[in-house]
Amino acid sequence: MASRRVVVFPSSAELGPALAHLVTSRAEKAITSRGRFTLGLSGGSLVSMLSKELLVTPGLDCSKWVVGFCDERVVSFDDPESTTGLYKSHLFSKVNIPDSGIVTIDPSLPVDDCAEDYTRKLKETFPDEDFPGFDLLLLGMGPDGHTCSLFPDHPLLEESKKIVAPISDSPKPPPQRVTMTFPVVNSARCVAFVSTGGSKAPVLKEVLEGRDGPALPAARVDPAKGELFWLVDDPAAASLTIQVERLGSGAKL
Repeated sequence: MASRRVVVFPSSAELGPALAHLVTSRAEKAITSRGRFTLGLSGGSLVSMLSKELLVTPGLDCSKWVVGFCDERVVSFDDPESTTGLYKSHLFSKVNIPDSGIVTIDPSLPVDDCAEDYTRKLKETFPDEDFPGFDLLLLGMGPDGHTCSLFPDHPLLEESKKIVAPISDSPKPPPQRVTMTFPVVNSARCVAFVSTGGSKAPVLKEVLEGRDGPALPAARVDPAKGELFWLVDDPAAASLTIQVERLGSGAKL
């Protein structure tokens, strides 16, 4: 059971720098302990927020970072739907992360083969672990409560053996994707959700405070031996009644 911290910022303008500090502080800790920093990235609004803030971080050194993707659409990297492609243009091309430190899918493969290929790459990256244990996973959440490409009421929610699973019937386009499974997500040393905007308020309340019926996918993220952060802005937190931390500009997590 993770120790969950729900941290509310006035707006995404204050949240962004705190997120960047979380990434760089966990990177420093991991490199000191284990000689590298393993980071799992998600797409959506997180791409621009994280890239913007990391690029203004003084002395940023990504030479010992190893980056993977929590899920990915099986489209070419130059497709605007490609999370990998967006990070390549927004971040990777502007920092000193080695090509060997970016673990990507092969979008030329059929979706089932793509998932197997990405699984093999992650096993090579984490050779001594049954399920890869990332130092930090950054996750988003959709308005339906999905995270990664793990959608409500989908059979993949019960996947317990695979590291990466294919999905060819995603309710959100494009339909063909690969996704990390819950055993991988819940093996991370730290997981941080980023959720902003008033449209997320109803589902955020259901995820953090419970709901009638099955728990939403995002509510099933509970790192067994790790930390769990929910970094949200005031509009997203508007319906919450649980106790939260409120932080402002310059906050360090």
